Amino acid sequence: MIRFKRDGQPSWWVSLIPFVVLVAALSVVIYVFGTDALSGASQVALMFAAGITVTIAMVLYRIPWKTFEEAILDNITSVGTSIVILLLIGAVAGSWMISGVVPTMIYYGMKVIFPDIFLFASCIISALIAVMTGSSWTTIATIGVALVGIGTAQGYEPGWIAGAIISGAYFGDKVSPLSDTTVLASSSAGTPLFTHIRFMMVTTVPSFVITLIIFLVASLMHDDSSAMMAADFSNDLKETFHISPWLLLVPVLTALLIVRKVSAIATLFIAAVIAGIAALVFQPHIIGAVATGMSADTASGLSFLDGFKGLCITYYGSTAIETGNEALNSLVATRGMTGMLSTVFLIIAASTFGGTLVGSGMLQSLTDALVRFVKRRVSMVTATVGTGVFANMITGDQYLSILLTSSLYKKLYQERGYESKLLSRSVEDSATVVSVLIPWNSCGMTQATVLKVPTLEYLPYCFFNIISPLMSILIAAIGYKIVKKSN
Repeated sequence: MIRFKRDGQPSWWVSLIPFVVLVAALSVVIYVFGTDALSGASQVALMFAAGITVTIAMVLYRIPWKTFEEAILDNITSVGTSIVILLLIGAVAGSWMISGVVPTMIYYGMKVIFPDIFLFASCIISALIAVMTGSSWTTIATIGVALVGIGTAQGYEPGWIAGAIISGAYFGDKVSPLSDTTVLASSSAGTPLFTHIRFMMVTTVPSFVITLIIFLVASLMHDDSSAMMAADFSNDLKETFHISPWLLLVPVLTALLIVRKVSAIATLFIAAVIAGIAALVFQPHIIGAVATGMSADTASGLSFLDGFKGLCITYYGSTAIETGNEALNSLVATRGMTGMLSTVFLIIAASTFGGTLVGSGMLQSLTDALVRFVKRRVSMVTATVGTGVFANMITGDQYLSILLTSSLYKKLYQERGYESKLLSRSVEDSATVVSVLIPWNSCGMTQATVLKVPTLEYLPYCFFNIISPLMSILIAAIGYKIVKKSN
């Protein structure tokens, strides 16, 4: 007899239907729209899969709509802060570019970061900044953008550059006590924060060392024939922007706010405001060009209204500055807060789909089916890692994935007698770092937008993010420093 329902919830095979529908819909969408799929078509696929989930649950199991409404609302509420941060990142990205902050960082960076160690240095720099800031997103949106400019001028492929930046940023984010994902992973598993960080070092440090070795070898093998290109970049930057060391005060002040543990939203808002002031002081010709649509060379004088208009466009809209260098034109172009709207759409669509899965009980049903196959330590950690990756694919958000994976396995780890730090580490090694590798995940889409490198283009070079979940399973197989609680 076919069983549609088990223990008050859908059978596991029924619960698979929405995922099959989603995979099929996304496959068609990607085939039809290609790289433009994330502009809206993928979001439609997620909403369609959510509709299928609701239809099955309401027709077969008589689950009331109110249950779905509450679950969807809870999911969207939980990512509300991320949406505000995304919009502010768009404002920071636009204002830091137009004000000359990023061009100044690129200009001086090309003088101190040598091509034969660029990828290696970029990974370390991103890691250090992320440790201090506690945020991979902030690191990538600021120093990451500058490093893309430096690497491009030195002749590196965009995928390699983005991979080095993301690898370093996510390592720093994982081991920083200021990181919201680190705090979330430890607290949701019931592990003291610093206990969690120390235990993570067992898998995180080897993964990062392997990553650094790969980037060092790749850097040393790089054909250093781009000196002329770097010189052209420097000259064009200096001719277009007013390059000044005073502009470096903007990232310095931003770093001070972070060190003083000012909230991410407040920090990003202040960083955008300071950069806006710097733009009016140092780049009035560019602000005038943005406001009037004229070239920066012909724009002269800056009225109050033009300054206000140009600054507003810098924060929310698209800008294109003619530098005389096609590659540089693409680099200094910005999209502001408007450029983040597709990602906001994605988060809402993914949260809606995730909410329907929770409300229908299908997600719990699949997890219960998976747990029945978990017999030993390795399979338990492997299942946790796999769920973290899978949750990122179906919810589209790392925060939801962390909470979901922790809640699903917390009781199992307790019953098997394992310390909570094993769960929190397994969750961080998967749900946190893999999120950026998934094109329709908020992390993957955000970093692709900020760095202007498609997710699938940088994915093969995010070595730390790829190695971390595998290292977690390997250490579980070895059993190093994994103990059971004494009864």
